[in-house]
Amino acid sequence: MTIHPVPVIAIDGPSASGKGTVAQRVAGKLGFHYLDSGALYRLVALAATRSGVDLGDETALSEVTAHLDVVFEDSEIRLGNEDVSDAIRAEACSNAASRIAAYPQVRQALLARQRAFRRCPGLVADGRDMGSVVFPDAVAKIFLTASAEMRAERRHKQLMEKGVDANIATLLEDIRERDRRDSNRAVAPLQVGAGTFLLDTTSLNIEQAVESVLRHADIGAKGRA
Repeated sequence: MTIHPVPVIAIDGPSASGKGTVAQRVAGKLGFHYLDSGALYRLVALAATRSGVDLGDETALSEVTAHLDVVFEDSEIRLGNEDVSDAIRAEACSNAASRIAAYPQVRQALLARQRAFRRCPGLVADGRDMGSVVFPDAVAKIFLTASAEMRAERRHKQLMEKGVDANIATLLEDIRERDRRDSNRAVAPLQVGAGTFLLDTTSLNIEQAVESVLRHADIGAKGRA
């Protein structure tokens, strides 16, 4: 009897490309589990900052990563006994996460934790290296992107809706800097790998992007009522 691995849909892409929202909705339609891998790096950044760990000390950061006390429960993310769902979305935390994601020891320490999210009936995982490194056998690999200007507009709107004051020009520069950092890092750089479907959402809304992912994955009929 052949045992087939639990299916994974890997959605990678740059900062503010909308991959998190799309991945969550795809997972909901299919009844799959969801992994926001970026949240793990943000959690490491938050825990390290609170503990006074130097963000340039790779070994110390890998220790923080190895002992990360985190629980994902529905839409809530807890670090220890504290709900940090909003705290890890702060721009400072995002930028720190992008910096520490370049460290091989940190990425290695998170690898097993990420793969543990792969449970029946399936998983939709979003990040920077889901298809290339974490789940190379994913049934579908999608690279979700949009113009830097559109991503800055979307991030600005998102922050304003949360009551967070933001400057769109600053956001645009931050996004371009993160793109440069993520694309040029030595380990697991952000790139469109072989066998990956490139989906540009600059002119698409969320619903259209979700439908495109489901069509490409070719398992969209499952879980749709």
